Amino acid sequence: MTSTVSSLAPVRREGLRVSILDRYLVSELAGPFMFGLSAFTMIFIATQLISIGKLVSEEHAPLMAAIEYFFWDMPQFLLFVIPMAMLLGTLLATQRLSGDSEITAMKAGGVSIMRIVLPLAAVGLMVSLVSLVLQEVVVPLANDRAAYIKTAVIQHLNPIEGNLTVVTPLPAGGKQITIASGLDAQTQSLLDVTVVQQDHDGKPGTIIYADQARYEPPTWSFINATTRTFNPDGSVTTGTEPRLSVDVGEKPNEIAKHTATGDPEQKSRAEIKTALETGLLSLQQVKTYTASYSAKLARPFAAVVFTLIAVPFGLRPGRGGGRGLGFGLALVIIFVYYVISTLFLTIGGIATWLAGIAAWTPNASFTLIGLWLLRQASRV
Repeated sequence: MTSTVSSLAPVRREGLRVSILDRYLVSELAGPFMFGLSAFTMIFIATQLISIGKLVSEEHAPLMAAIEYFFWDMPQFLLFVIPMAMLLGTLLATQRLSGDSEITAMKAGGVSIMRIVLPLAAVGLMVSLVSLVLQEVVVPLANDRAAYIKTAVIQHLNPIEGNLTVVTPLPAGGKQITIASGLDAQTQSLLDVTVVQQDHDGKPGTIIYADQARYEPPTWSFINATTRTFNPDGSVTTGTEPRLSVDVGEKPNEIAKHTATGDPEQKSRAEIKTALETGLLSLQQVKTYTASYSAKLARPFAAVVFTLIAVPFGLRPGRGGGRGLGFGLALVIIFVYYVISTLFLTIGGIATWLAGIAAWTPNASFTLIGLWLLRQASRV
């Protein structure tokens, strides 16, 4: 207690610089945050264990393949777990500080509630940025691997049939259109492939045909490919290659995702943007993808929003309750937040011109409520 009060004078002199008080508050947050991360992760793991059991018992999946699928499927759940852990951690930390009268001592030393919140909010912002990176970099890779294991190793699905189309821009301008009649997940191959490379005016420059294109990272190998090049003088040059490397622009599981499931929630913002730019989506898909594109930028920042909401609830008068009360309160706040987020995601999907506003409305609303509650708490 003495060390906390003695650090208050340097806090006033240092302003926004990291002080002993900042480090103290962050250290108090670390333990409860890890507890929340572990608790919520265990809840999601429990639900996934049931799914693993069904894969092994009903679909006769190899146990190791089911376990591997489980681990690759976990990162997407962390996107929900991390903000929840931040909420619970902040609640428990401020409850402990308030219950032991340390907040009272800080206020008596001239430290405002807003100054106490500042380092906690900074951690919440950092956690939000980590969640955003996880969503855009780690989760897409993990989802690709999980999709491959489920389709090729566990379910042994037949090749996905239908007109699979991938449109990618060319480095020199124009675009490349890849069309295949099917995708064999087990061999990571496209079947009956045609690649058309067009210039700025939409005129074909090169057309490539192959019965099979096998994915050999980081590119594709076209087996027994036939190439037709349209020269500026109007002549056509035809050639054959036993193996020709062509960058299709997407990996097998990325092609499978946007052709088979079409669920934008399983994609990163970069993948959603690419799908929107192809012009191959239906009107309803464009609306859904546009809403998800905006929501996926706003959603990771729930961590910093939850921090602002949690502090005033943690500072409420009275003792008792401990982790049980904090956990219950956290669940209520999380439930209300995600119900409102789902509602506004639907609104953004109906009116795409409102997608950005709808995506950020839950964060803005909860932030304003948190700031109002903090102001009320500072008057006590």
